[in-house]
Amino acid sequence: MKDGIEQPTRLVNIRNISGLHGIRETEQGLTIGPLTTLAEISDHPLIQSQYQILADACGHAATPHIRNMATVGGNLLQRVQCWYYRSSDFQCIRKGKDLCFAFDGLNQYHAIMEYATCPSVAPSSAAVALLGLNASVELSSAKRGKRTVGIRELYVVPDANPTKFTVIEPDELLTAIVIPKPAPGTRSAYQKYGEKESFDWAIADAGVVLEMDGDVCRRAVITMGAASPVVRRSPQAEAALAGKPITQETARAAGKVAVEGAQPLSGNAYKLDLFPVAVYRTILLAAGQRDRDPSAAG
Repeated sequence: MKDGIEQPTRLVNIRNISGLHGIRETEQGLTIGPLTTLAEISDHPLIQSQYQILADACGHAATPHIRNMATVGGNLLQRVQCWYYRSSDFQCIRKGKDLCFAFDGLNQYHAIMEYATCPSVAPSSAAVALLGLNASVELSSAKRGKRTVGIRELYVVPDANPTKFTVIEPDELLTAIVIPKPAPGTRSAYQKYGEKESFDWAIADAGVVLEMDGDVCRRAVITMGAASPVVRRSPQAEAALAGKPITQETARAAGKVAVEGAQPLSGNAYKLDLFPVAVYRTILLAAGQRDRDPSAAG
């Protein structure tokens, strides 16, 4: 609304709906209300101990005072931060027109993978973490009831419909985030990198979930946010770790293959170097082999 993109005739305040707030442990895992703040999630003892990737992602988003107000539902459903989309001076393909200005314009913060129509990047840090945790969301409609959608399936690829960001229908509300209980031996971490080492939008971020059997990684999930228009997993990076001990060599190999097939734009080839480092260092952080990177943002 502040950017002049939407001009609704009516706003509905949902902040006082108590059922949309809170963190509840279940036999299956966690259920988080979408009105739960990022600060509440990042500070929660159970999330810190068993879902560290989510605590990291929520705890390093924006600034402390914003984390005290911003909700996880809002973080998941925020629209892209592309300056052409956010400017009322540009009528781009995301607004129903037939032109993307980023391809020939300023594109240093844009996608390097899986784009054709629009190279804006996934803006949600929480989505990077929740994808790694195999989370899903509950969508509720007064007429059609409830349905469950996986985090990856929540987002619409702009090539399919550039003006639609999520699969949420006009009569639906995001009412819960459901996270399955991690397997025994699971370790996880998230880190983001920006131009500033304090609060900043991510120019590269990585989430890592490792299911460990002693020193050997049984299964890995590697997620990336600011690489593509929607949050993505890297099967190549995951395969580079599965069945192997986590070492600097295997972590570096996973980071390198994470950007295989990338096609940078004119101003963002630096991401080809940055993402492998982000993935490599976050793997070692998840494995407990290094501390959080002091050059990470947030």
